[in-house]
Amino acid sequence: MRSKDLHNAVVNEVNAASQARAISKIEPFLTDTEKNFLRKGRNKAGRGPKNVDAATYAIATGFETIVGWLFLKNPNRLADLFDLLDRPIN
Repeated sequence: MRSKDLHNAVVNEVNAASQARAISKIEPFLTDTEKNFLRKGRNKAGRGPKNVDAATYAIATGFETIVGWLFLKNPNRLADLFDLLDRPIN
C-alpha cells in the first residue's frame, strides 16, 4: 500500500463526519457523566473548517472530548465504547 493510499484511508475514518456518526452509535450507551462531557465539548466547538458544517464539527468535537477524557480517566471504558463501534446497528 502506498503512503498516499494509507493517508486517504485514515482520513476517511477520522474526519468530523465519521466522528459524528460514531457518536450516534454510542450515545445511547453513554453514562450521564459522559453525556455531560459530550455536551461541554460540543458547546466549546468553534465554527470549524470550511469543508464541514458547524453542527457536524461540534458533534465531532464532543466525540474527541469523550475520547480524551476516557483515555486519561478510564481506558477500559473507552475500549468498551470503541468495541460498540464495531457492532452493526440494530
